[in-house]
Amino acid sequence: MAGNTLGKVFQITTFGESHGVAIGGIIDGIPAGLTIDIEGIQSDLDRRRPGTSEITTPRKEDDKVVILSGVLPAEDGLFVSTGTPMGFQLANNDAKSADYSHLENAYRPSHADYTYDAKYGLRDIRGGGRSSARETACRVVGGAIARQLLAATDSVEISAYVERVQDISVPFPPAFFSRKIVDATVVRCPSREVANRMIQRIETVRDEGDTVGGAIVVVAKNVPAGWGEPVFDKLHADLAKALMSIPAVKSLEIGAGLSGTLMKGSEHNDAFVSGESDGTVIETSTNRSGGIQGGISNGEEIAIRIGFKPVATIKKTQNTVNSDGKEIMLSGKGRHDPCVLPRAIPIVEAMVALVLADHSLRQRTSRL
Repeated sequence: MAGNTLGKVFQITTFGESHGVAIGGIIDGIPAGLTIDIEGIQSDLDRRRPGTSEITTPRKEDDKVVILSGVLPAEDGLFVSTGTPMGFQLANNDAKSADYSHLENAYRPSHADYTYDAKYGLRDIRGGGRSSARETACRVVGGAIARQLLAATDSVEISAYVERVQDISVPFPPAFFSRKIVDATVVRCPSREVANRMIQRIETVRDEGDTVGGAIVVVAKNVPAGWGEPVFDKLHADLAKALMSIPAVKSLEIGAGLSGTLMKGSEHNDAFVSGESDGTVIETSTNRSGGIQGGISNGEEIAIRIGFKPVATIKKTQNTVNSDGKEIMLSGKGRHDPCVLPRAIPIVEAMVALVLADHSLRQRTSRL
């Protein structure tokens, strides 16, 4: 299977299936001497961990990361990177494969069942196998390391929040919010009033045996001007690839996004201004470009909106076919999120961190 590695210099390769013994990965390209905070990695994993609220899947996984290589003990319970590949593992402790026995010959609508059969001639029905969002825990580990690298070298900060659940949305444009504010509600929306309505909608839909989607906003600040390659590896192209690889993601907008297509050039252009009286800092008066111009960061906040479809597995009975092409009726079983958005927040942040860490290291070879 190809396509398990992301990045050119700072790379992550993941392995494992939802109901296998374990999932894990290898992170390569970490510079030697980086202080590694395992508790910081675990904190990010705990935000993604299933079974943490009434609006997430009841599957229980500890998701305790075990670092296998690439670090040495340091002071105060910390570690330091050696410059060699960092291997890590997360055990699967709460898999219930019997919940999926009814899928041996059935294709769930809008799931990866049929397409995996079409590609490989077989599939792992246990929890979706490799197509399961269980794999994204590995990305969170990699993203946590990338975030620690970015904080140490460039003071880059990344924050995501739930902007919209179905048609319930916050009334303000994309902005940076602290983790404390985002995590103040289980739905991870920075507006408590809107969050309460989102939670109620998710609970109602869950009780109906259905699911809902919505949108997440992620903002990265303190990204220096100059990151990104001008042709195929444009910064926004790499961010789009990374974010679109998250299960259930179906759309992405950077800056003004689709609303920019309704503007004239004179309305969309971001005017340059001097941020300091001596002209040493160049800024833009607006940020419709979303912090990226010509595929390269311009020093403004990078603002991205990501659209998530509803979870495909629902409790309601649906029309589908089996592997013989015979039409059948199918009801979803197993444990699934009624809305993936709250648990997707650390995954979105991780993917942005992985791309920015890669381009941070690549930029160091771009000029003397």
